[in-house]
Amino acid sequence: MKNLGLLLTITAKPDKTEVVAKFLEDAVELAIKENQTLSWYSFRINKDTFGIFDTFNDDTGREAHLNGEIAKALMGRTDELLTNTPDIQKIDILSSK
Repeated sequence: MKNLGLLLTITAKPDKTEVVAKFLEDAVELAIKENQTLSWYSFRINKDTFGIFDTFNDDTGREAHLNGEIAKALMGRTDELLTNTPDIQKIDILSSK
C-alpha cells in the first residue's frame, strides 16, 4: 500500500515559468526509473507555482527519492529558476483509491 508521500511546492521566477514547466514535464522520465517511487505527479497551481506529489511504500523509498536524480537536478538549478528553496513536506497517506 502507498502509505508515505512527499508534497513539494515551488515558485518559478517570473521569466522562468515555462522552463520550470518543461523541467517538470521531462522529470517524469527520471521518476519512471525509480523503482521505489510508486506514483509521481507534477502539477501547476497557478502561473508561477508548481508542485510534485509522489508516493512510496516505506521511508527507504522516500529517502532514496529525496536523494535521487530529480532532487539533484532541481536543487542544482534553484538559484536560476526559483524564487526560493522548494517547500518539501513528508506526508502520511490516510486513504487512496
